[in-house]
Amino acid sequence: MNFDYNSTRPKLILAEYGRNVQNMVNYICDLPTKEERNKYAQVVIDMMGVLNPHLRDVADFKHKLWDHLQIISDFQIDVDSPYPKATPELVKHEPELLSYPQHNIKYKHYGFTVEKMINKAISITDEEKRQKMALSIANFMKMAYTTWNKDAVADEFIIQDLAELSSKVLQLPEGTVLTKQDFKSAPPGNRVKGNNPTQTTNNNSGHSNNNHSRSNNNNNSNNRRPSGTNSFQKRSNSGGGSSNNNNRRPYQNNNNSNNNNSNSNSGYKRG
Repeated sequence: MNFDYNSTRPKLILAEYGRNVQNMVNYICDLPTKEERNKYAQVVIDMMGVLNPHLRDVADFKHKLWDHLQIISDFQIDVDSPYPKATPELVKHEPELLSYPQHNIKYKHYGFTVEKMINKAISITDEEKRQKMALSIANFMKMAYTTWNKDAVADEFIIQDLAELSSKVLQLPEGTVLTKQDFKSAPPGNRVKGNNPTQTTNNNSGHSNNNHSRSNNNNNSNNRRPSGTNSFQKRSNSGGGSSNNNNRRPYQNNNNSNNNNSNSNSGYKRG
């Protein structure tokens, strides 16, 4: 017996449409007249739209279906399409390679942006504007430096690097004070990963509620003990009828004593 497995069948070009659509497209390609091919191609296009309703939200829905028809037929189907015919060059084009930046940065901790700003400041002809631009660049260089190195850096060191990068065109006067950069480190208690003060308060409140509920349960259990003691006392008083019998004994003794008295009295009368 010969079994027909998917591994032995031709590979599906667009698997989302299934094997039946591909077989129908192959059948249309073998039809002799173009009129019949156009007729059956329109039926297949409608079926493809039903099988993939999510494509209806895409712009040019019908155009995409006709392109898929050409792709499934491996661009061999000859039909009259209402849209420009898709070609392998338009569909199977390779993306263009991205041009990665290749900059030789002298001081990488300042970055390439600083060099671009320095070149822009050099091109300024107005001396006053150039000095303001140089001061701003120096402040930015100090911020970039402290980003990589948290230690304090002298302003003279930044001014010297600025003059070196600008080929001594941008020179700030001696005694120039740059903007102070302050970096405050987080306290040791907040460095724990996942430490959320809200969660901490919620956990504390949850523990307090649990402790409160436990204390209430203990109080309730303590309040129940006297009632159990009273019931035990009642049972001890009523258990076995011992106390009632003890109480009844004087009553019986009284009857005996009355009988004795009556007997004695009657004997006395007889005597």
